[in-house]
Amino acid sequence: MKLLAIAFASSMASLASASIVVKVGASSGAEGGVFQFIPNTFNATNGTTINFQFTGAPGNHTVTQSSFADPCDPLAGGFDSGWVLIPSSPALSAADTPEWNLTITDDTKPIWFFCKQLLPAPHCISGMVGAINAPTTGNKTFASFVAAAKAFKGTPAQAEGGLVGVGASASAGVGPVPSGVKVFTASAMATASSNSSAATKSGSAAAAPSSTSTSKSSDAKKLIASSFVALLGAAMGISL
Repeated sequence: MKLLAIAFASSMASLASASIVVKVGASSGAEGGVFQFIPNTFNATNGTTINFQFTGAPGNHTVTQSSFADPCDPLAGGFDSGWVLIPSSPALSAADTPEWNLTITDDTKPIWFFCKQLLPAPHCISGMVGAINAPTTGNKTFASFVAAAKAFKGTPAQAEGGLVGVGASASAGVGPVPSGVKVFTASAMATASSNSSAATKSGSAAAAPSSTSTSKSSDAKKLIASSFVALLGAAMGISL
């Protein structure tokens, strides 16, 4: 009985400490291209930590929860890492690579996610999506999810998610953030989008955003634009 209890405790400890590493983004010469999660589909039980490592350089990516029905739009109440800009140089050491840890809290349902970056082209529509515990049969497989993402019409929404999602959650934001790396959450842009939507529905003009929100929104746009410049430079063999 004692041995059984010890074995059970050991098994639970192993379960709690299980970890899966997922690379976010890749180099331009990588098989599969720049816009990908590696691996992009896998299984994980409750308590497993998904260690997202932002290694694609140069790159500007997010890990944003979505749904099978709407692969390239953020899921309401879903998790979101925010944008993480990795410069082409200097090269980051393993110790300086920004990471984001997500813990699985409900392994009974699939968890779908994507990158919501729009430049130089929407990453989701380019196939930068992932799935945890996706069905292997039926009409909601990972292959079907990828096909739906590539067939997505319109522009992926930029609404802000949070640390706590549906079926998985994080206890902290992205880190470390060494010199040259920039991390930006979408709160200012999400607020501005919400105000604009409310104005349209009511038929009246929304109140102007505060100077702080305007500044953050401007910074976000600059951050997205800088990603495009960096990726373009990489494609041309230029270090920016």
